[in-house]
Amino acid sequence: MVICGSVRESMNTMRIESVTVPELSQAVVDAGAVPLLVLCIQEPEIALRRIAASALSDISKHSPELAQTVVDAGATAHLAQMILNPDAKLKRQILSALSQIAKHSIDLAEMVVEAEIFPLVLTCLKDKDEYVKKNASTLIREIAKHTPELSQLIVNAGGVAAVIDCIGSCKGNIRLPGIMMLGYVAAHSANLAMAVIISKGVPQLSVCLSEEPEDHIKAAAAWALGQIGKHTPEHARAVAVTNTLPVLLSLYMSTESSEDLQVKSKKAIKSILQKCTYLPALEPFLYDAPPNILKHVIGQFSKVLPHDSKARRLFVTSGGLKKLQEIKAEPGSLLQEYINIINNCYPEEIVRYYSPGYSETLLQRVDSYQPLTN
Repeated sequence: MVICGSVRESMNTMRIESVTVPELSQAVVDAGAVPLLVLCIQEPEIALRRIAASALSDISKHSPELAQTVVDAGATAHLAQMILNPDAKLKRQILSALSQIAKHSIDLAEMVVEAEIFPLVLTCLKDKDEYVKKNASTLIREIAKHTPELSQLIVNAGGVAAVIDCIGSCKGNIRLPGIMMLGYVAAHSANLAMAVIISKGVPQLSVCLSEEPEDHIKAAAAWALGQIGKHTPEHARAVAVTNTLPVLLSLYMSTESSEDLQVKSKKAIKSILQKCTYLPALEPFLYDAPPNILKHVIGQFSKVLPHDSKARRLFVTSGGLKKLQEIKAEPGSLLQEYINIINNCYPEEIVRYYSPGYSETLLQRVDSYQPLTN
């Protein structure tokens, strides 16, 4: 199949028009361009295939209906067959087009999967070209976000481990779709979140949270960690032991953090804290957390201490009980209720001993004490 220069120029014009607004993309479709573009991606000339794939991507991105038109023309099968093409620029466009199709709906994502993109697309996560990596991660993310079943398919194909390795091999915005993909997978269910944990996704996300200079990448990592830690105490502990909670707290409280980063950090902290029963990770929050976070921390202590004698002893020796007595809570508030539950775990004299002003009370008793004399 050979296409003349004038037709090629027409295809280039159609691509430019399709980029702008859905109405122009619809006009391109109505003009009958999609079947021609599908023919173009089968041409031997690499430059032509690139521009045709790019045009299909730009048409597909606007709406499920436009993406369905591209699918109905048979594009997905041809695109999928070129995933391992050695030309990096063509691979970028192929992966982008498949992503734009998959993002709209479960049905479209399933059609992309049925084109047998797995495990081929995972190879692209190791590509030398950074944007091939990014677009491959984006494609996997757009599939994973829809349903637990699609996420499970990715897990079964080794996709979670491959994305985690990819995140570790790159920096900046190239990491972003992979970070979000892990969050989407983890959000679906406790089992899928555990798959991310087992594949060592939490340490890698923690590295992104600490190392990345851009707030929007940190915000994505914070969100993903919250999705992992929100399910059970085991999930929350897997996040807490990486020392992630203090980092999230500092990002939430920093005046230099963007509003989005502060919001996502706060939500992640609350999601993790509400499940976390690993007290060593919670104790620093007694000293550093603002009242709206402190309430959740003390709430977790109130759940664990009544049933764990070793934890009760450690709470005293570490200074936790003393700090608890210094916290001022509104009478009748939930925070006060949590404090009362914890105090009731200890003998009254122990609680009194660690209460503010008790040492002064003892000194007054010394001053007023009359020693016995013979």
